[in-house]
Amino acid sequence: MRISKKLLFALEAVLDIAYHSGGEPVQSSDITRRQKIPKRYLEQVLQQLVRAGVLTGVRGPRGGYRLARERRRISLGEITRIVRTLETSQDPLQDTAGSELGHRILRPVWTELLEETMLRLDRISLEELCNRGNAAGIVSEAAEKVDFSI
Repeated sequence: MRISKKLLFALEAVLDIAYHSGGEPVQSSDITRRQKIPKRYLEQVLQQLVRAGVLTGVRGPRGGYRLARERRRISLGEITRIVRTLETSQDPLQDTAGSELGHRILRPVWTELLEETMLRLDRISLEELCNRGNAAGIVSEAAEKVDFSI
């Protein structure tokens, strides 16, 4: 089982927005800089996530993207399903070619494994991943901008 480049970039971009927003929109150029995601991948996937209701686009000079819902209400499974609709390669499990053993034995086993994986991804929220980032000591740029001096 492999993760596509597009899916990995989408997950990194949404996590970046969740982690670095601090209530302000996150500009795609900042995501590109921090995550080293090529802009050609990023804009297409961000727009798809806006259409799907995961992100909100904010126009203007200080615009960018923000989460459309709370971090705890967005799962990796949801993002994965959305991005998979963008991918153009054919799903080999849907191919009609192959043997009876493949169709009746191997493909159902593989389908079960994929379903289990998606259930696990559905249980992982952006909130959990942001907490992992905090525990790992990764500093949010939004936190760096907060001035605690009085």
